[in-house]
Amino acid sequence: MGDEDVDGKCRIMSACSSAKLFLFMVPLVLVSGFVFVNIGPKCPTSFLTSLSTTHISPPLLLSSPSLPPAPAPAPAPSLQAAKEVSLPTSALSTKVESVQGDKNRTIQLNPINITLVSNNVTSTASTELMKKRVTKKIDKIEFELQKARVAIKAASMDDPVDDPDYVPIGPMYWNAKVFHRSYLEMEKQFKIFVYKEGDPPLFHDGPCKSIYSMEGNFIYEMERDTHFRTNNPDKAHAFYLPLSVVKMVRYVYQRDSHDFGPIRRTVRDYIDLVSDRYPYWNRSIGADHFILSCHDWGPEASFSHPHLGQNSIRALCNANTSERFKPRKDVSIPEINLRTGSLKGLVGGPSPSIRPILAFFAGGVHGPVRPVLLQHWENKDNDIRVHKYLPKGTSYPNMMRSSKFCLCPSGYEVASPRIVEALYSGCVPVLINSGYVPPFSDVLNWRSFSVIVSVEDIPKLKTILTSISPRQYLKMYRRVLKVRRHFEVNSPAKRFDVFHMILHSIWVRRLNVRIREV
Repeated sequence: MGDEDVDGKCRIMSACSSAKLFLFMVPLVLVSGFVFVNIGPKCPTSFLTSLSTTHISPPLLLSSPSLPPAPAPAPAPSLQAAKEVSLPTSALSTKVESVQGDKNRTIQLNPINITLVSNNVTSTASTELMKKRVTKKIDKIEFELQKARVAIKAASMDDPVDDPDYVPIGPMYWNAKVFHRSYLEMEKQFKIFVYKEGDPPLFHDGPCKSIYSMEGNFIYEMERDTHFRTNNPDKAHAFYLPLSVVKMVRYVYQRDSHDFGPIRRTVRDYIDLVSDRYPYWNRSIGADHFILSCHDWGPEASFSHPHLGQNSIRALCNANTSERFKPRKDVSIPEINLRTGSLKGLVGGPSPSIRPILAFFAGGVHGPVRPVLLQHWENKDNDIRVHKYLPKGTSYPNMMRSSKFCLCPSGYEVASPRIVEALYSGCVPVLINSGYVPPFSDVLNWRSFSVIVSVEDIPKLKTILTSISPRQYLKMYRRVLKVRRHFEVNSPAKRFDVFHMILHSIWVRRLNVRIREV
């Protein structure tokens, strides 16, 4: 991808220029220096489903490259065996209790002993006085979060809440009332501290005019936000590490070198810096911290530091369970290709009565899924329009707006911007992938407004789509129009849009974490 594709600034955007819900709950608890996590035998369909019954389900659960490289960390703690390591005085030993299947077993999850060398910062920054102050503050924060948990749990039995902007309702949501209450509780109290350390372009910066646009849009919206952002870390429920993997790939990675080391060192050095300068990372071993990345290498970059990948909340476009994405802990976010940096001309489409094409796809042949799709359907059926290259004079957006269903196969990675493009166009998306967790699936029931097809069923595509009755298709179409508000990028952000849905997903994961120090 060319530099012009990834270097668009959100500040160019007009309004930027001026500047499955949580499982209730056996949470992560840090008590007397110990972290307790109970993980149930099976990840449920959604957070919301778990809250709609009386059953208590388990939780789903950088400065710049000029920083001197930190020593490589020890291997990530194994969940297969228990062992102890010595810890720096500023760190807390941890213990994880895991329930797997029908058996209980206790495993040690030990923080890695990392020598901090970045910026000549020493461990004296985390003084006993600061730790006492943090302890008092965290008790208040946890009390506030517990009140939110109680209110959200009770929402299933309450009447719907009036809302001047939008009241979630319908089968698009696993539990609309619980989601709405959780969203309102988020608006009422969720506070995020954005670390100020690090300089652009690697930190506090990101692309806004490319397939990776969510990185830049989220960073810039957080930078200028006054509602959720706090400048007082003692009042924060979550901590944002404002790094951009896209920018690291451009400025740190040596093209065609196949050496991921510089990116790993940059991420690791940044976490070493903030963990030594502040007590908050060590307090939770990163469990109340989060990153956001839309680059294909985001998951790999997150494991540059073992606790970032294993403990922290990772908001990723590449939400692939086969690549260590954990729906209980991590957040799937949509991949949105904003070529101009705005939604102008992207949202809208004709009614179903003037959509003559049954299904449509056009795109490059890469990854394991698309070759199968083209092998079976390329130029072979007038109802299933599948092309490697569009015929001359054919408009891609017009083809989507002329189609009832839009095929969204995975490419090199599981995420595809076609999913959001389909929603914007009023075209029912057909997800064809393996291991992909769709965005906001803890709240949204994707099967109510999309079609999910396994790779093995690609030869049966026409049979699957034509078996959907006209009445059912119309229902799905109307649900697409309603749910797409959650995928729209606005500047400034609007309630229930993609920025707020990402925040809500992070809020939900934070509700699954309890931190105490005594």
